Amino acid sequence: MTRKLMFVLVLSLFALPAMAQNANRTVGKSTAEPPASGPPRGSRAVRLVQPRSAEEEVRDRVNAGTVALAAGLLEGAPLRFATEISRVVNEGNKVHVLPVVTRGPTENVNDLLYLKGIDIAIINSDSLEEYRAQVPEIEKRIVHVMNLFPSELHVFARPEINSLADLAGKKVNFNTQGTAAAYSGPLIFSRLGIEVEKIFVPHPVALEQMRKGEMAAVVFVTSKPVDAFVKRKWDEGFKFLAVPWGPKLADYYVPASLTPADYPALVHAGGDIETIAVPTILVAYNWNPGTPRYDRVTAFVSELFGRLDQLRQPGFDPKWKQANPGAGVPGLQRLKAAESWQDPRMANRTGRP
Repeated sequence: MTRKLMFVLVLSLFALPAMAQNANRTVGKSTAEPPASGPPRGSRAVRLVQPRSAEEEVRDRVNAGTVALAAGLLEGAPLRFATEISRVVNEGNKVHVLPVVTRGPTENVNDLLYLKGIDIAIINSDSLEEYRAQVPEIEKRIVHVMNLFPSELHVFARPEINSLADLAGKKVNFNTQGTAAAYSGPLIFSRLGIEVEKIFVPHPVALEQMRKGEMAAVVFVTSKPVDAFVKRKWDEGFKFLAVPWGPKLADYYVPASLTPADYPALVHAGGDIETIAVPTILVAYNWNPGTPRYDRVTAFVSELFGRLDQLRQPGFDPKWKQANPGAGVPGLQRLKAAESWQDPRMANRTGRP
């Protein structure tokens, strides 16, 4: 019993200093690191706002005014028009237009509907026919801004071909898929009841094949004059074919002609060649009013219409003189920012409405 008491006593002597040391650690910790206290109830925490840098302000300003314009191929008139739009509109430093190289005016409908970042596009009016069957209520998603220029139909054929009827069953090239010719060309031939073997290769390739006799004709749908027929020498007998305008083509197309002034080496004096043209138009996505992208498109339209007189001056494409901000397009509603320009008196006015 005595030994047990002595053993307990010894253990107690060792335990007391350890307990005291642990107590000191606890007290020291609570003293040195008091718990963080929050703000009194009912008070609001103050958030420090970091000042924005000058670079951030420039970035935000540039993006706030930037619109992307789906144009077309490098060699086409739509990209040329888009480039000239950016030249004059960007001068005001309120809007920054980015012309985008695309597959062409027909494919631009798809880009405007689905490609991120695209606000505006140049399209041919007849391309909407296909999309109306694929996209319900497309007229509520795309709105008309203005008519730009007519894209003339060029049917260029070999010497042994003298009329559209002679092309029946023969190889005819309509350029690559997605271009205006690839869409409008077959549609026009179908309406006229002429069945051809449709080929879709780049026009430079097809022109060489036609020269060798491997292709009967090529079809261009673009603003005249076309460099391939102006800058290139063609053998005797190569010619443009007449395409008469009539009831079968009256819904989307307008009468046009190819003249000696357009193609002096291919059209003889006094021998204008009858053809048709597809109205090429500027459209926008129908953003909800009050959204940033709606505001950007509205600012773009204001700047563009206010500078039309500048675009009609020498140094720009002569077809700007045919651009009509007051004309409408069947089946498309007008962008609200452009409505005030529908009055014919506004079409030739300098400055903003």
